[in-house]
Amino acid sequence: MCGRYASSRRPEDLTGIFQVEKWEPAEALAPDWNVAPTKEVYAVLERPVKDAAEPRPVRQMRTLRWGLVPSWSKSPDGAARMINARAETVHEKPSFRRSFASRRCVLPADGYYEWVTGADERQLEEKGRKKRPRKQPYFVTPADGSVFAMAGLYDFWRDRTLPDDHPAAWWVTCSVITTEAETTPLGVAPAEGPATLADIHPRMPLMLTPDRWDAWLDPSNTEAEEVRGLLAPPPAGLMRAYPVATAVSNVRNNGPELVEELAAPEEGTLF
Repeated sequence: MCGRYASSRRPEDLTGIFQVEKWEPAEALAPDWNVAPTKEVYAVLERPVKDAAEPRPVRQMRTLRWGLVPSWSKSPDGAARMINARAETVHEKPSFRRSFASRRCVLPADGYYEWVTGADERQLEEKGRKKRPRKQPYFVTPADGSVFAMAGLYDFWRDRTLPDDHPAAWWVTCSVITTEAETTPLGVAPAEGPATLADIHPRMPLMLTPDRWDAWLDPSNTEAEEVRGLLAPPPAGLMRAYPVATAVSNVRNNGPELVEELAAPEEGTLF
């Protein structure tokens, strides 16, 4: 799954990396080393610009809220539960299939956090039951220092309790697509602890390599099987994972120290 990630890159850098045509500096976010559900996040997407002379899709970087609210929802109450969509079923689930057809985005990150899941915890999770308290957190990031481009979906939701001209009348929300975690060795593995991402957790955000960005973002690309083909896992060995301080478990903590590598897992935690 993906329940927390870091996003500290400057918007000017992201617009260059993703060849963004439209970006409103007023939407700039502060660096965030502890992005949690319901927070505002950057998303790269393509759609026509309102009132533009030419109604073509324009690559934009927008600020969205993490936790998808489908357009047909009666309320936004379930947003915190819709932070992830499974790659295996995203095309058929009622909450995601309309967004999957033409409202796809890329969510830029430095990397994501995941907490080691023991065997007993995994069995409970597979049954949909609550896990025991999280253990040692790891930060997973591209080994070469490049941006972690997570496959995502977005949607628009209209709050009918507000008038049309109210600034909060429309919500634009998003979800991260996840896939099975890699079982091949990490590109750079910690000195002790997990050797693969699957050793940490059975799921991971699906990272899109640059050669897939254009096709993924293209809203005219609506052939389900073709789009599903873009959700194949990236080549193995691109990632590294290392232990970080358990301070990241508290969403109130935020700062670059959260992604600092520990020499070894903290005492008393798994691995």
